[in-house]
Amino acid sequence: MEKASGKPLQPRVCFLASLCVFFWAFIFYFQFRVLSGSGSTSNPAQQSFSLFSISINPRQRQEIATDRTLPGESLASRSSQLGPPPLPEPKPSIHRPGRPKSKPSAGPSVLPKTFFPFTDALKTLENKSDPCGGRYIYVHDLPPRFNDDMLRECRKLSLWTNMCKFTSNAGLGPPLENTEGVFSDTGWHATNQFAVDVIFNNRMKRYECLTNDSSVAAAIFVPFYAGFDISRYLWGYNTSVRDAASLDLVDWLMKRPEWSVMGGRDHFLVAGRITWDFRRLTDLDSDWGNKLLFLPAAKNMSMLVVESSPWNSNDFAIPYPTYFHPANDADVFAWQDRMRKLKRKHLFSFAGAPRPGSSKSIRGQIIEQCKNSKVCKLLECDLGESKCHSPSTIMQMFQSSLFCLQPQGDSYTRRSAFDSILAGCIPVFFHPGSAYVQYTWHLPRNFSTYSVFIPEDDIRKRNVSIEERLKQIHPDVVKVMREQVIGLIPRVIYADPRSKLETLNDAFDVAVQAMIDKVMKLRRDIIDETEDKDFIEENSWKYALLEGQRRVGTHEWDPFFSKPKDANVVSNSSSAEAAKNSWKIEQRDQS
Repeated sequence: MEKASGKPLQPRVCFLASLCVFFWAFIFYFQFRVLSGSGSTSNPAQQSFSLFSISINPRQRQEIATDRTLPGESLASRSSQLGPPPLPEPKPSIHRPGRPKSKPSAGPSVLPKTFFPFTDALKTLENKSDPCGGRYIYVHDLPPRFNDDMLRECRKLSLWTNMCKFTSNAGLGPPLENTEGVFSDTGWHATNQFAVDVIFNNRMKRYECLTNDSSVAAAIFVPFYAGFDISRYLWGYNTSVRDAASLDLVDWLMKRPEWSVMGGRDHFLVAGRITWDFRRLTDLDSDWGNKLLFLPAAKNMSMLVVESSPWNSNDFAIPYPTYFHPANDADVFAWQDRMRKLKRKHLFSFAGAPRPGSSKSIRGQIIEQCKNSKVCKLLECDLGESKCHSPSTIMQMFQSSLFCLQPQGDSYTRRSAFDSILAGCIPVFFHPGSAYVQYTWHLPRNFSTYSVFIPEDDIRKRNVSIEERLKQIHPDVVKVMREQVIGLIPRVIYADPRSKLETLNDAFDVAVQAMIDKVMKLRRDIIDETEDKDFIEENSWKYALLEGQRRVGTHEWDPFFSKPKDANVVSNSSSAEAAKNSWKIEQRDQS
């Protein structure tokens, strides 16, 4: 019975085993010979449908497509069936020593479906543990002829001024003595108003989120001393000499791989001069300045200047440098407290000279009103008045005044406006181009919170008494406005480039973050295909005042910025003359 029951089972077991081996052999044969040899599918996701599928990376998939192109079929046509090219692996960021190193992002990906050259830069925003995420700056390593060589030849930077002393101390100039007790004990320098080029560059060298990997950069800085370059050649040189360095720079940049990512739209540079020095419309030697800002490539970049054009979109205003350059937060807080406690005996004050050659200037009327007022302090800066060039005299007058008058100078803006803010003196403007449409990054859009606006025509037609207008402001309102002005001090000063404020953002920090935000918005608009195709460059000053809007219409300040139909009139009779006059004033100041 045992033999009879065991014999029939052996053939069945063998048959089942053979069948199992054959089944698995067929599965493996089908997997490796048929599926892997069938070429790529139109949808890469379909290549992983089986439990036994082999993962093929994008590069291998490209090689397979190359090996199996059919006769008469191009690799391009085959590649187009594979979908977009693979995203490159992010390159490691390089930090300054002593700074925290970024970590790989752990959050969900927010990268666009379509690959863009700046994808890696956007990806840094995902890493919430990286303090530099979305803040990296790449700095071009320019040949020294674009920056350092100019400092070595500092005596050639100005026809009338020895700029060597002003480029010392990282661009701050020589320290100021505090014999009259007007300043605080440290951080005060005789800073030249055109020294922003070198101050900004030296601050950038200590920026906490520098990177050597341009692919992760939020913006790209070009350390070209544009202001120093043009200041060498403004008088007595032809247009070819004046344009040489600008053309050389653009040629150098356009050959760099970083340029091709956005065509220069993520690049920015700084010039410590007014925009009109870089906007020459013609090639006549008699015309003023160079044409840097009119070069096609430069129109893609952003240039930070101490006075921008209301009608152009590739320049942005940053504050003139003041005399105060604190090394730490404590220095700033101490100065602010001191400005709050001052007794101010003058209702208003004015420091400046008349402009008898300008029919549009209201300085003559302002000086006359101040002379006739018992509550105005006047410091006339005509020829031979050396006190106007004394930082202690200027600051002492502003510290003793509630309001400081800031009419247009030779151009829209004045360094004096920032000196007055530093002194806790409420600025009084007479033209919106002097501050409101200029320094939109650094000053509140609601200008009435920190300043008084009296339209020029009100003075020109003698309809308004400045004294009476200011007396109408309630003392409690004045107190609130003064506190607002004192609160603005950190944003309008440049900290010592050899140090860094701990928690406060200075003018440099504000400008860099604004540039990063500008480039980030542009990249998002490119991805979302929402770039403003109806942008009107001539209305640039209006766009600067908008918050979240894209359309501009009529504005109450339109009369202030109306342009003659002939653009050459603007260049030759207005902006260029303003720039020339500013240089004449500089010549007079140094005589």
